[in-house]
Amino acid sequence: MRLLSFLIAGIALVSQVSAQDLNPEASVEKHHYQSDIARLRKIVINSLYSHRDVFLRELISNANDALEKLRLTSLTNKDVWDGTPLNITIRTVNGEDGTSGRLVITDNGIGMTPEEMARNLGTLAKSGTAEFLAQAEGSPESTTNGHLIGAFGLGFYSSFLVADQVYVASVPAKTLENPNPQQYTFSSSSDDNDFATYPDPRGKTLERGTEITLVLKPDALEYLEHHTVIELINKHSVFSSSFPIYLFQQREEEVSEESVTDIPVDNERVTENAEDEAVIEEVEESQTKETKKKTILVDDWAHLNAQPPLWTRDSKNITSIEYQLFYQATFRDFKAQSLAWNHFSGDLGSGVSFRALLYIPGKLPDDFWHGSQTTSTTGIRLMVKRTFITSDLGEDYLPKWASWVKAIIDADDLPLNVSRETLQNASFLRQIKQAILKRIIQTFTKIAEDEPDKFAEVQKVYGTVFKLGAVEDAKNSDKLVPLIRYATNQRNSTSLDEYVENKKAGQKQIFYVSDAGKSVSSLAKSVFVEKLHARGYEVLLLTDPLDEVLLHHLRKWKGIPFQDAAKVGLLFGDEEIDLEEERIRQAENKEKFGPLLNWLKKQAEGIVRDVIISDRLVTSPCAVVADAGGYTANVQRIMSATNKGQQTNNAMFEFARRQKVLELNPRSPLIEGLLRRVEQLPGEDEEVDLEAEDELKEVASILIDGALVRSGFEVPDSDEFLVRVDRVLRRSLGVSETAPTDTTVKPAPPVDPVILDESEYEPKLDPVVDGSLEQADDKPSVILPDALKDKIQIDIEELADDFPIHDEL
Repeated sequence: MRLLSFLIAGIALVSQVSAQDLNPEASVEKHHYQSDIARLRKIVINSLYSHRDVFLRELISNANDALEKLRLTSLTNKDVWDGTPLNITIRTVNGEDGTSGRLVITDNGIGMTPEEMARNLGTLAKSGTAEFLAQAEGSPESTTNGHLIGAFGLGFYSSFLVADQVYVASVPAKTLENPNPQQYTFSSSSDDNDFATYPDPRGKTLERGTEITLVLKPDALEYLEHHTVIELINKHSVFSSSFPIYLFQQREEEVSEESVTDIPVDNERVTENAEDEAVIEEVEESQTKETKKKTILVDDWAHLNAQPPLWTRDSKNITSIEYQLFYQATFRDFKAQSLAWNHFSGDLGSGVSFRALLYIPGKLPDDFWHGSQTTSTTGIRLMVKRTFITSDLGEDYLPKWASWVKAIIDADDLPLNVSRETLQNASFLRQIKQAILKRIIQTFTKIAEDEPDKFAEVQKVYGTVFKLGAVEDAKNSDKLVPLIRYATNQRNSTSLDEYVENKKAGQKQIFYVSDAGKSVSSLAKSVFVEKLHARGYEVLLLTDPLDEVLLHHLRKWKGIPFQDAAKVGLLFGDEEIDLEEERIRQAENKEKFGPLLNWLKKQAEGIVRDVIISDRLVTSPCAVVADAGGYTANVQRIMSATNKGQQTNNAMFEFARRQKVLELNPRSPLIEGLLRRVEQLPGEDEEVDLEAEDELKEVASILIDGALVRSGFEVPDSDEFLVRVDRVLRRSLGVSETAPTDTTVKPAPPVDPVILDESEYEPKLDPVVDGSLEQADDKPSVILPDALKDKIQIDIEELADDFPIHDEL
């Protein structure tokens, strides 16, 4: 212990000495960090942004900030703005040689003095917006609630991604100190290590604001194309600016010139009679007007952001038509209108608030069910202060069932990298994901509760999607299941909650029967439904492949297990009421039909596991049901289609496939008749009638195969089954079973290796036999169905060889 205390004291002493050595009060020499400004500038230009398309977004954001600064400043200084409309304009100028061009972005915002240009544009990471905000926050009359985007002071340098030379001309707003500001120009190139500011040699071309002229690089001339500029603005900046953005365009327009040539005629002759009455002789006037047209260029300013950011407005003041128009214009979905939308805002609890507008499309993407299992969410547009950030949120960001959603998420502030292209906060994305899924479910639930007719339309598009979501999304499964609707033997549509409310007294199971691809009306006639329907029990009729998967996934609903009516173990819930009487009846049937059960077990060996007396049948003589560990016909088909035959060598699959039971209806006349024939069979010591026994086995085979078909299974040998049916039909019609069918057919002609002319292979139509209008000498013909022969007359005119034919454009 004494040694340990000594070591601790020694360590403490060393720590004190080290702390004294690092004491800032000691004599030190401070230095400023040094950097190669030119090299740092090249790194910013060439390595900061992943895509050079973003340059236009950055410059428009800067222009928006200049306009917003003017508006905010004018609240406390009326001299800076006279109320003229504020806007951003874009102009493209093609070079005369076709290998050069300029892109000009202009705003009539706050403008800059020569000193501000040198400070803001000539200093890396110097943000004029950040400085403005800092000054405004320190002002007693702070008005910082404007829409200001800039934060890093690097956006201007994205210009050099596409331009070799950049000129910035600017005129600051008027003030009392500077009532007549002058226009100065900032000039720099991508390779220069310096920049210049000087009075603009053009004079004062701007009333106020800033004009940026980009001399485009040879490989950046695509940005002179109007459609490229429009596409970039629609992608990145259509909502970012609170002010209108205009693109200068020139379009050709035809105008008419009228020259009137008068032909000499006698005009109206007016004469006066003795009574001074005017007599007018009407003479026709003839004039010939010759109309000429010429093409002129018309200047036009196209408004690129006319569609306002709808999510920023109060939903109470927005009409459904506005919502629909915004959906179509923003997401370019003109095939179907949106079924519903959800306009909401929220706060993620970390100081990040957002507004969102979520749309439910009127149809699913064409490849939704046929695409890959991985999902790429492109319908969600993530924005910060109305500036587009990204729509690529990564694979499987949303589960498959919700990947179709269209939404705009606009956050007030997010931790972005300086290029604004990467969100550096994964927790925000997780929170947004949960918010989107929650709102989707809320939207559907509200429609289901308030608009039943509209929800019927929703079911047509998203009914199967709800089932997929309930299977794959464990967190939201309990919320999606109530949205699913099923047809039953009693109702066209019901939810599981409504089914539970309608269950019978003592009912402890939710009954269902499934057959993918079958119609509801056909499934309602299933042999497995007849007893349940006759007794008044409701049965879910499942016709979708996902239905069976979902019910196996859920296992129970509201604590009530699901029961496949095509499997053994069917209980109605009232068996214990007459328990003793039921036991007596079962014992009597077992004893009465014992010989038939034992005989049929031998005939059905390898096809079913057991033969029993049924309590589920009413009119049908028999049915094949799956055992507790076996596959129903529907599950067997689904597994066969899924595994594409690979399960044939799977021992477990073969075992489960054979776990079937043949159930007989003891009240069926057919079964009673079969029992009598079996009882009449000779015993071991009696003479065997082979013909009668073979005939009875054949009847039993048809009965078993028919039960398989009636229950949805495939027969072991369909050809043999049809041969047996043919023999039974012959016997019933009194036709000899051995009578042969005439199988003589006309043989094919002998082999001919000669290849004929192509025209010889074209079939000739008989105008009488085939109902065509074909005439002799191979004229064109039209084949009509018999019902239209007397109602339609078609005349075909042959064109001359020199008849002019023009291709449609």
